[in-house]
Amino acid sequence: MQQYRRNVGPYDVQPADQQHLDGARSVMLDTFYRDFGYGYRPDWHRDVIDLDGTYLTPQHHALFVATKGDEVVGTTGVRAGGPKSPPHPRFLAQRYPDVTTAQLFRVYVRPEHRRYGLARALVGLAIDFVTRQPHYQALYLHTDPRIDGAEPFWRSLATSIHDPRDGGDDIYQTVHFEIALPGRPR
Repeated sequence: MQQYRRNVGPYDVQPADQQHLDGARSVMLDTFYRDFGYGYRPDWHRDVIDLDGTYLTPQHHALFVATKGDEVVGTTGVRAGGPKSPPHPRFLAQRYPDVTTAQLFRVYVRPEHRRYGLARALVGLAIDFVTRQPHYQALYLHTDPRIDGAEPFWRSLATSIHDPRDGGDDIYQTVHFEIALPGRPR
């Protein structure tokens, strides 16, 4: 995983290892409470409790972190599997089967470290990682557009696949995206 490293000013963007897990968990939990306002939800966030078993141990999964010195200030995770229905629409689960879909999770940067290109660098490493996994045909993600900056960020990198605000009834207003993988038909 050494090929997955970038420097962004005073920050290092790299694959996570054991020394980063507590810091990564802290970034994630703080995001749930401060940015999202609903806190930790075991039904949605169980991966955060077992970062090692979810992201580091499985062969085709990964966790990337942005660090400044010893402090973890940003995260991005990659897991095999598409969206689940429910809570997401059935047609999305059918379009993105677990066997051939990689999904981005936990793209979070602490507020005081935003606007330095860390999220873009983290996602870039995730795309590089997924592209090197030949069985993945799609890179899927979803976001809450009510979070400041989330929707414009994803629209700059990905294609919107489903936006429930266009007449749907998703109470969470979750917008679904796909990032094109070089050399993969879609």
